[in-house]
Amino acid sequence: MHNKKFLKHYYIMVMPGLVWLILFSIVPMFGVIMAFQDFNPVQGILKSEFIGLDNFRYMFVMSDIRQVFINTLIIAVGKIIGNIAVPLVFALLLNELRWKRLARPIQTVVYLPYFLSWVILGDIILNIFAFTGPVNGVLSFLSLEPVNFFGRADLFRPLVIGTDIWKVFGYNAVIYLAALLGIDPTLYEAAAVDGAGRFKRVLHITLPGIRTTVILLAILALGSVLNAGFEQIFNLYNPVVYSTGDIIDTWVYRAGLTELQFSLATAVGLLKSVVSLILITLGYWLADKFAGYKIF
Repeated sequence: MHNKKFLKHYYIMVMPGLVWLILFSIVPMFGVIMAFQDFNPVQGILKSEFIGLDNFRYMFVMSDIRQVFINTLIIAVGKIIGNIAVPLVFALLLNELRWKRLARPIQTVVYLPYFLSWVILGDIILNIFAFTGPVNGVLSFLSLEPVNFFGRADLFRPLVIGTDIWKVFGYNAVIYLAALLGIDPTLYEAAAVDGAGRFKRVLHITLPGIRTTVILLAILALGSVLNAGFEQIFNLYNPVVYSTGDIIDTWVYRAGLTELQFSLATAVGLLKSVVSLILITLGYWLADKFAGYKIF
């Protein structure tokens, strides 16, 4: 009887989250039917004409869709690599810091941008890299020509990847720092006695000690290869940089809500979801195979 009462409290606690999941994640899935229709808002989903795979065929012959997929892959892969490598290097440097009292303040400072939304950070970044901003002020001081950073398509991808890494590398470094704590300190002591320097200790003890964590994070990131960051790019891009900055999510937003191509936007979004599901499944299979990680 006591166990039943205990479980009842758990069900009550879970209920709000379950209702939210049903209303905002499961019920809207019914809308994927629009990908197979010539959707008419007046007729609604149930009465709009069914056209099968026509939207998908049309999608694959559109030249801008190909560029959108290429942009998404380049930006997403750049973010994945940067968000693995930069936090790893930062965690290693912080771990090797001689003045340990500085480690906490440094970690706090680099951790702060993670808590700010891209609505706020986007405005800050646009002002920093503005034509009259501080970056161009430094360039002018050095007698260099000012650069219209967010008005140049060739600079947009590096800026997006770089600012994303800057925002989250402090948070991602926490995972590596936690992994570093699991390494036996006696290994470092034994290596020091044998005459190994700091670099050799990092190379032969630290990196092998967190290798499983690095592999696991790299494999799990595979599922995000088509998620290039809608919120960030939406707050930073403009029509001038569409050729290199337009990604799947921003294209779907414009096509569906601005240009009212509901069926085509749904088809593109559905394709992305299917590919992401396959990649996530593959990622978890590889994580189980190479790192022994399971969620079920």
